[in-house]
Amino acid sequence: MKKRDLIIENAKVVLPDRVLESASIKIEDGIIADIQEGTFNNPKNRFDASGYLVIPGFVDIHCDALEKEIEPRPNVLFPEDIALVELDKKLSACGITTIYHSVSFAEGELGLRCNKTAKRIVEEIIRMKGNLNTRTMVHCRYEITNTEALPIIEEMLKKGFIDLLSFMDHTPGQGQFRDILSYKNFFGGVYGKSEEELMILISRKFSVRNEAIENIFYLSSLCLKLGIPMASHDDDSEEKIELIKNLEIRISEFPVNKRAARAARDKGIFVCVGAPNVLRGVSQVNNLSAREAISEGLANILCSDYSPMTFIHSIFKLYELNILPLHEAINMATLYPAQAVGISDRVGSIEVGKEADLIIVDYKRNIKRIIKTFRAGIEVFSSCGIC
Repeated sequence: MKKRDLIIENAKVVLPDRVLESASIKIEDGIIADIQEGTFNNPKNRFDASGYLVIPGFVDIHCDALEKEIEPRPNVLFPEDIALVELDKKLSACGITTIYHSVSFAEGELGLRCNKTAKRIVEEIIRMKGNLNTRTMVHCRYEITNTEALPIIEEMLKKGFIDLLSFMDHTPGQGQFRDILSYKNFFGGVYGKSEEELMILISRKFSVRNEAIENIFYLSSLCLKLGIPMASHDDDSEEKIELIKNLEIRISEFPVNKRAARAARDKGIFVCVGAPNVLRGVSQVNNLSAREAISEGLANILCSDYSPMTFIHSIFKLYELNILPLHEAINMATLYPAQAVGISDRVGSIEVGKEADLIIVDYKRNIKRIIKTFRAGIEVFSSCGIC
């Protein structure tokens, strides 16, 4: 689509450090050219945003929604290219302008997460990304005990297919699963694994533990060499935080307790929590409350996790509960994730020189509503027939 010039005027505009009550944004060739209080003296291509809020497009660094788009019910599979296109439309409607599709390599745990299928999904994302409205990236989630995936991920890293690599470890006794029973309850209850299947998975995880640790060191050094940011998943102790700090991992995703979150914060590591956790007020598996973590200054990034629609509502929940000022709540879904993955020079905030990734929000409703989404100045979603 051809980029165009546009002026969005008379809006309440959220900047990284404050909110302008009535301001205008000038967009030239998809870039924010100027921001000022009041209006510009230019008669062309104007959109009067009186009564609306303008915020940056969301930068979602962890989103598993593609899995559900491909497999909405167990063993009911849709073509991956169709799933990508249809999800892309939903993401724009949810205000997400930059997406890091999470693709998990966790052989044996879930069907779509087997090595062969996960590799094919990554390749399809790479093939399709130029035809999607959302700025599309790949977040490769590597289950460290899935040692067979190592050469696949190594190859994709070297080809430039991966934009963010995270290390996850679902071995019972640490992280998300405190004991074998919690592991069995999750994968048996939620995903229908039999007792025999579960015991094979558990035995496998313990048997490759030493090799798995060696692989972490190898892949992290490769990522550093290639300039690819890394994350760690479900951290549960100061010792793990010390390890990921030494590996130069930038992001701690979903730390399971305050102890780990506090250690990450104190070491300058970004801490990512889920917008669904904020909106619901509770963790799905009764781990750390995102609201509590944010209230105590222990988290600074929001991701959609498994539900893109929760972004806009979780931000306003943080604001309405007086947990954060509005601009800081929005930074958690825009500027800070962009900083964590190294793209904040281009996106993540409304600033001159950055791409015009913008969301127009009807914020006076009880349930907030996204009216329009722009990516690099191009309108990619509209809920009405104006502009």
